[in-house]
Amino acid sequence: MGALLRLGWQFVREQIFSGVVAAGYQDLTPAHVGLFRYPSLDRQRPSELADQLQITRQSVNDLLSHLEGRGYITREADPADGRARIVRLTPKGRSLQKVIAQQALAAELKIAKMLGARSFALLRNALERLADFATGEGC
Repeated sequence: MGALLRLGWQFVREQIFSGVVAAGYQDLTPAHVGLFRYPSLDRQRPSELADQLQITRQSVNDLLSHLEGRGYITREADPADGRARIVRLTPKGRSLQKVIAQQALAAELKIAKMLGARSFALLRNALERLADFATGEGC
């Protein structure tokens, strides 16, 4: 089951990344694109991102440094805690976020077409139920 979910996720991730590259964002890697998560990378602390992604803070900060150097984000002092930083999307970062969302929808539509409406609806429903259980909302 885990391998099947991983293969499905890899398909979606590859669809999103290839669409991002085709849209002209050729200075990024799949790891950079993976930071742009729902609902947004904007206004999150790097430590929160590391926890969500289950990777080290150093890895997140390395990726954020690359994004900052390319003009997609800035890191500002957190008004609630001056020692902490928060990520802010630049206009270029917001444009990229929109492209990523569009490519995620395109990947979903592609899967729906491959599976057919009924099978896709069943898959989506099952994944939503699984997500509810995984987050404790389905108990």
